[in-house]
Amino acid sequence: MKAVQYREVGKGPEVVEVDVPEPGPGQIRLKVTAAGLCHSDWFVMDLPAEQYSYGLPLTLGHEGVGVVDKLGAGVEGIDVGGSYAVYGPWGCGLCHACATGRENYCPNAAELGIAPPGLGAPGAMAEYMIVDDKRHLIPLGDLDPVQTVSLTDAGLTPYHAVKNALPTLRPGSTVLVIGVGGLGHVGIQIIRALSQARVIAADLGEDKLALAREVGAHETLISGADTADRVREMTGGRGVDAVFDFVGAGPTLETARAAVAVDGHIEIVGIGGGTLTAGFFATPFGATVRAPYWGSRSELMEVLDLARAGAISVHVETFGIDDAVTAYGKLHDGTVRGRAVIVP
Repeated sequence: MKAVQYREVGKGPEVVEVDVPEPGPGQIRLKVTAAGLCHSDWFVMDLPAEQYSYGLPLTLGHEGVGVVDKLGAGVEGIDVGGSYAVYGPWGCGLCHACATGRENYCPNAAELGIAPPGLGAPGAMAEYMIVDDKRHLIPLGDLDPVQTVSLTDAGLTPYHAVKNALPTLRPGSTVLVIGVGGLGHVGIQIIRALSQARVIAADLGEDKLALAREVGAHETLISGADTADRVREMTGGRGVDAVFDFVGAGPTLETARAAVAVDGHIEIVGIGGGTLTAGFFATPFGATVRAPYWGSRSELMEVLDLARAGAISVHVETFGIDDAVTAYGKLHDGTVRGRAVIVP
């Protein structure tokens, strides 16, 4: 079968031929119908050799949906031929976090060698993939797999962040969304679906801001050194009640710090490598700063229900598996509008 793999540190992705995997006891094999590309993939591939710890070769793709093709021994309750979304942050299944569906915060996974697909385990960027346990499969029902696949991360991750900030998103509140890419454009829709907050979106490109307005942003700004000042002008000097930074670079975090109001909330969602100093004389009184990771299994179910209700959707650009290297190049250059999806 064809797979998109990272095979040598510093060399980027390749399309290769590999054997079709066989499911072991308790495992499920999916015939992949769609796989999403993510900036996290480039974060992994840009790591220097001394920091890289995901194994080689690595089949990419932590956003996946597919049709069940074969069951391993002992698997029951999963329909062969059924269409499922893959919940990506796999945990031990036994700890308190996993028992509540919050496998994204499992404290035992790393020590046990458990890794998400595409981020240590073989991922969805292939014609077939193995899912380790049936609890990591969420039925798609009548949802279109190509339109849905990116909700497993680009929908789940902002949903998790927005739900945590909901106490600050009361009627009359204002939020700032920084970065209107794959996650940011879904994040705007989630904010609009779950709250009555006013949304200001900021990005470097007018094309991204046009997308922001299309999906529900009330106001938009070209990002720059004066973004926080402009946001404060738009809020009567008060600042915003919440900031969702889908970039996470040094300059955007500084914007978040300077734009957030007293007793406000900052969610650092992007992995742009920046850090934010928090505390007295660094952030406003009462302000909280959080770096969320992915989301829970029950939250993925909720995200898919929002999609079924028509409240959220993903703008996708599709590619065949043979064009995956081109797709990753466009992602790296920031020219993908919304989310890039591979259709094997």
